[in-house]
Amino acid sequence: MPGLLDKRLWIVSGKGGVGKTTVAAALALASVRAGRRTLVCEVNTQERVSRFLELPEAGPEVKKLEENLWAVDVRPQESMREYGLMVLRFETLYKTVFENRLVRYFLRFIPSLQELVLLGKILFHLQEKLPDGRWKYDTVVLDAPATGHAISFLSVPQVLLQTVPPGPMTREALKMRDLLVDPGVTAAVLVALPEEMPVNEALELHSALRDRVHIRTHAAVLNQAFPQRFTEADLEALSGSPELLKVAKAHHDRASQAVLAGTKLERNLHAPVYTVPRLFVPRFGRDAVETVMGHLQTLVTGGAGA
Repeated sequence: MPGLLDKRLWIVSGKGGVGKTTVAAALALASVRAGRRTLVCEVNTQERVSRFLELPEAGPEVKKLEENLWAVDVRPQESMREYGLMVLRFETLYKTVFENRLVRYFLRFIPSLQELVLLGKILFHLQEKLPDGRWKYDTVVLDAPATGHAISFLSVPQVLLQTVPPGPMTREALKMRDLLVDPGVTAAVLVALPEEMPVNEALELHSALRDRVHIRTHAAVLNQAFPQRFTEADLEALSGSPELLKVAKAHHDRASQAVLAGTKLERNLHAPVYTVPRLFVPRFGRDAVETVMGHLQTLVTGGAGA
């Protein structure tokens, strides 16, 4: 299985609470370790990637956190200004148009404009180049919104192409859509927990990405999985100690549940599943993210799922 290093835009999503931001941070670190200039983007949220990595917050403008690693929290107000300047080119013209009260009133009725400028800023950074012609960022890791919002967010270019008359906005939407659907550029990584609802949401997200947005699922990450440590023979041997047997059986059942969840994902996604074990740590910080990164190394460099 080719690794993520063959792509430049890594979209990480899944049900809320499954650890997608942790996975995004771990993948960004893995990209950095591979020597790639890496930008990690969060979308209009309270920043967590920088906190997990024990680094200063980035804010709404791209900020270098450490060697080869940049971050940004893409927010509507700042993105609107940047989008306006990118499209209109001149700041005076931007102020005339976007800071006009009457124009701002009518902008509210343009479908999905906020999502368009957020996504537009991210894809603008994806296409930025250095003076020597190289990509400014070899990898852009998008910590995308959770399942339902992710679909509407990534569908915006296609929606605009279907609803807005031809013009500058549709030309921008066409460029965005072409980048998102290009399998040589973009890959989706879906995150789930070894539980029924998160697995089902990952499968629904996969179907929606494929059918509505035409983004390919590259792989899935089964997060917080219990490893199999007790066999049936072990449980039999502990039958004389009810308390120990209870603990061992609970662990055995959770591990079995993880195996079933991984199998269900693989069979329905037709993509490899990478397992990250549950970490028992007093504080979730940089060391924990690097541990997760170690379990996802093959996802980044290439090879079969675990």
